[in-house]
Amino acid sequence: MSSIQSLPTASGRTLLIPTDAPRTESSPHVCALPVAALRSKTRIVSAAMSSMSVAFGSADTGARSFSRRRESRVSAFATRPASVSLWRTHRSRVGTPSRGGEIHAASKVTSPGDTPSVSRDESDRLSLDNIRASLIRQEDSIIFGLIERAQYKRNQSVYAPGAVDVPCYHQDGSRTSMLEFMLRESEQLGGKIRRYTSPDEHAFYPNSLPMLVIGSMEYPCPLHPAAENININDRIMKMYVDNILPALCEEGDDNNYGSTGLADVTNLQTISKRIHYGKFVAESKFQARPEEFSELIKNQDADGLMQLLTFQAVEDRVVRRVTNKAATYGQDISEDLPEQVKDLSEGEDLLYKVKPSQIGELYREWIMPMTKDVQVEYLLRRLD
Repeated sequence: MSSIQSLPTASGRTLLIPTDAPRTESSPHVCALPVAALRSKTRIVSAAMSSMSVAFGSADTGARSFSRRRESRVSAFATRPASVSLWRTHRSRVGTPSRGGEIHAASKVTSPGDTPSVSRDESDRLSLDNIRASLIRQEDSIIFGLIERAQYKRNQSVYAPGAVDVPCYHQDGSRTSMLEFMLRESEQLGGKIRRYTSPDEHAFYPNSLPMLVIGSMEYPCPLHPAAENININDRIMKMYVDNILPALCEEGDDNNYGSTGLADVTNLQTISKRIHYGKFVAESKFQARPEEFSELIKNQDADGLMQLLTFQAVEDRVVRRVTNKAATYGQDISEDLPEQVKDLSEGEDLLYKVKPSQIGELYREWIMPMTKDVQVEYLLRRLD
């Protein structure tokens, strides 16, 4: 009788596997014997097969499962061609990439029988009538995120490639920055649960997104199909690291790299969503004044479009609103509301986590101009 090897699993079970069992190249530590062959072994081996059935569904399924998990890690750093718009074609399924890549290995639905049904987004969050409310909610998230980040020093090691020994590498073998590693890991999780199939979400590494693990969703999106090809996250990343952080954070290193990176990932994703929401703003403005915009679009007049999109009085109101919110959110509020808070002034007696006018200026100098860049880029393709 074959000797038995004990193998712990991720679920906490212990598998008993014959040492002479053949193993696959893709899954060297998972037994790949067919069920019928294992049943011919001793009762101990049969018990091992039972454990494997519970842990993996079957030995063969376990091998594929491990292979997919390993491939998901490897493909996170591979370059793959861009895919068609999932939120327009609704072709996303379990076992297909959530966006931005081809399938590298066949995958079956884990439940027996059928492909899961496609859900539909029944909310009105992507409607053009909801734009202002959505932008205001995004303001709140950005302000809170910047205040959270400001409690740590700049911690430049988080952004320097190779400065922290993270298990993430470029194709040339060089180690990435800790921020890139954390952002990729976050997108691996979000990508599996269809975050990046929504038209208002944009991945920083769209060519490395994993396969969906839940059924796809249809989104009633009002945007032109060209919208999916607009992604300026590379500019947003550079702007955040080179411009926002130096203005927001105290210089130096406090070694809080994990907390710093988590705050950065949240901020990058919320700022990216706010800036790319310019597509929805541009579509709303186009529908309100189609003749004026169409003439400029036909002439590919980017400067003319920028002038038509710009309303200085509206931008000033946005900056004041953001500054007032930062003044409210950025201080410790007790049970007694100070007079200075009631009129949202920056009194000398008030201590702010972040100076409110500083966040307002970040909005004026970086976030709103980049939002208008997205609007112009979208409108230039609006009649394609």
